[in-house]
Amino acid sequence: MISEWVVSILLLFGGAFILIGSMGLIKLPDFFMRLHGPTKATTLGMASILIAAMVFFANSKTGLSVKEILITIFLLITAPISGYMLIKSAIHHKLKAKEGTKGLDNIEDD
Repeated sequence: MISEWVVSILLLFGGAFILIGSMGLIKLPDFFMRLHGPTKATTLGMASILIAAMVFFANSKTGLSVKEILITIFLLITAPISGYMLIKSAIHHKLKAKEGTKGLDNIEDD
């Protein structure tokens, strides 16, 4: 009974974060801000959905599934790295940020 509540809460939490991340991808004004949606909010949303799957399968006949753990680890490692590489590429190509964006004034290309 309690595991059903935990799974439901994690699914709602994950779905909300994925929705927020997707809306950020659409609504934010420039590339640098727009990248935060998929790399942060969506990663957290997918991680909570995968944790919900782990809780569900741990309480079923099949037992704990290693696949969800591996997917979660892979997602939590690769999403920030790919976001970092996209930002470095945008800086290298001198992509302009929206006027008034703080923190991008002093960036120098490595």
